[in-house]
Amino acid sequence: MQFNITLKTFFVIGFLFLFQFSFAQQNENPDDLPKLGSNDQTQNRESVDDSVKVSVFDLTILQPYFDFKEKLYKKTGLRFDFDYNALYMGSTAKMGEGKAAGGVFRFYGAWDLVGKKTSNLGTFIFKLEHRHKYTTIPVIDLSMDMGNVGIYGVTFNNNQFRVTHMYWKQKLAKGRIILLGGFFDATDFFDIYALGSPWAHFNNLNFTTGLSATALPGDAYLGLTAGAWITDHIYGIVGFGDQNSDPTMMFRGFETFFNEHEYFKHAEIGFTTAKEYVFLDNIHLSVWHRDNDKSRGTGWGWGAVFSATKYINKKWLPFFKASYTEKGESLLEAAVSTGIGYQPEPNGHQLGVGVSWGRPNADTFGAGLKDQYLAEAFYRIQLSKRVAFTPGLMYIIDPAMNPEENSILLWSFRARIAL
Repeated sequence: MQFNITLKTFFVIGFLFLFQFSFAQQNENPDDLPKLGSNDQTQNRESVDDSVKVSVFDLTILQPYFDFKEKLYKKTGLRFDFDYNALYMGSTAKMGEGKAAGGVFRFYGAWDLVGKKTSNLGTFIFKLEHRHKYTTIPVIDLSMDMGNVGIYGVTFNNNQFRVTHMYWKQKLAKGRIILLGGFFDATDFFDIYALGSPWAHFNNLNFTTGLSATALPGDAYLGLTAGAWITDHIYGIVGFGDQNSDPTMMFRGFETFFNEHEYFKHAEIGFTTAKEYVFLDNIHLSVWHRDNDKSRGTGWGWGAVFSATKYINKKWLPFFKASYTEKGESLLEAAVSTGIGYQPEPNGHQLGVGVSWGRPNADTFGAGLKDQYLAEAFYRIQLSKRVAFTPGLMYIIDPAMNPEENSILLWSFRARIAL
């Protein structure tokens, strides 16, 4: 009990710390401040898509549609997009189905409503999705189905219709502070780094948020988050939310938030040498804690994630990440991942290669499971500004719950079109 009280006090102090130091800072050019949040945060995703310049062919036939959207944004402050994502994964696995495929349709956008001509902008952000499987099992179940402790294609499940974003984002202190309240994806503001998108980068969760060694809530929950630029090179993020929230039944989250009092809490402190490359040239430490979950019968837990990336010659991005969890019933109790990304042109074609080690969580699976090792590579081909195709390979060594095989080879094909 004392541990929980101390940790909750820590998060309150964290909020106050961010506010005090950020309001004290002066910035004559608030528009120069980079946006906090992952590449998959709705506004950041729209910005990344708009900045793509390298392509094999252009969808010029759709230019009138894009012109209409731009006029609508200038007139009303509303920006919206649709995209469709598909993923197929096959393998040499003798255990389980051995293959899986699925798709996700998304409608998302941001509506600037308050303070449009100021740096203290208030925005309503939304994202509605339909996630569905093509095969007997969804992609998210493929890893455990073949006896590997982990997750592939974490966003490719069979939730059907769901609400991933429905929240208010408010800027304060000339844009140095952001406040979020509502229904959003915790991973957009926790352990964020440039190659962490399951939509655009690695398929294995060991290379994304928390490295499988974090007991994350579902990828949409009801909560509050605050982020701030403490100086021009140091940022902080703190937040908490209802770990019982269900994105397929959004309004039930209000009931569990106020009645169950079972929360996921997190804090992050990060440093960047160049603020325009905040998540490319970055070192950060993230800590988290989750309460007992009485409805699911799972216990409390806590952990930490260390992450370091370095942007070299505007092309290379080596990374190193390490994660540890105590209890919490995560997939892994410890994990280390390292690798490199290469992108000849910003937001164009991209190569990623990584290797990872992980120890299954004894609190979740019991003692005695062997450590797992894996390697993954992908190459995202930006066919046009709005169309991408990403083939990939993955090699698993010593899948912990598969006594029949010492290694498994997997191949994947992922595609995305955004309109």
